Amino acid sequence: MKSITPVSVLLLFLVAATCKKSSDFKEIRDFPKNEWLIAHKQTFEFTITDTAPTYRFNYLVRNSISYPFYNLYLQQKLVDSSGNLLSGSMDEVILFDEKSGKPYGDGMGDIFDCRIQAPKLQAMKFSKPGKYRWILSHNMRPDPLTGIMSIGVEVIRNPQ
Repeated sequence: MKSITPVSVLLLFLVAATCKKSSDFKEIRDFPKNEWLIAHKQTFEFTITDTAPTYRFNYLVRNSISYPFYNLYLQQKLVDSSGNLLSGSMDEVILFDEKSGKPYGDGMGDIFDCRIQAPKLQAMKFSKPGKYRWILSHNMRPDPLTGIMSIGVEVIRNPQ
C-alpha cells in the first residue's frame, strides 16, 4: 500500500483551495415530453447575501435538434421579496444558425445545451440582501412549444 506524501497532501490542498464555485445560483428544470406550455412560467428563487458586487444572469436552454425554430423568445421578470419588479424584458435567444441550421451550444447527437447571457442582466446591482425571484416564460406562438427539453438559470457574481 502506498503512503501519502506531504507533497501530495500539499498539492491536493492547493487544488482544493483554488477551486471556486462557478455560480452563486444555478437551477435547471426539465419539461415532461420535451414540451413547454405557455402557462407554465418557471420561477427560480435565490438569495443574495452580498450586495457589494454586481451579478450577471444567464439562461440555460437544453433543446433537441427537432426544435422547429432557430430562436426562442423568453419573457423575464426579476422581482424582490416584496414583489417589486426590478427588471423585465423579452429576450431573443438564438439556438441555431439562421442560414445553415447548425445548432449552437454544446451537444452530442440531437441534444444541445446553450448558455446565453440575459442582455439586461449582466451588471445587476442589488440594494439589499434577501430572496429574489427570476420568472421565465416563453413567448412563442405554439402551445405547447416542442423540442425544449429544459430551461434553467444561472446567477454569477461579477469579479470586483
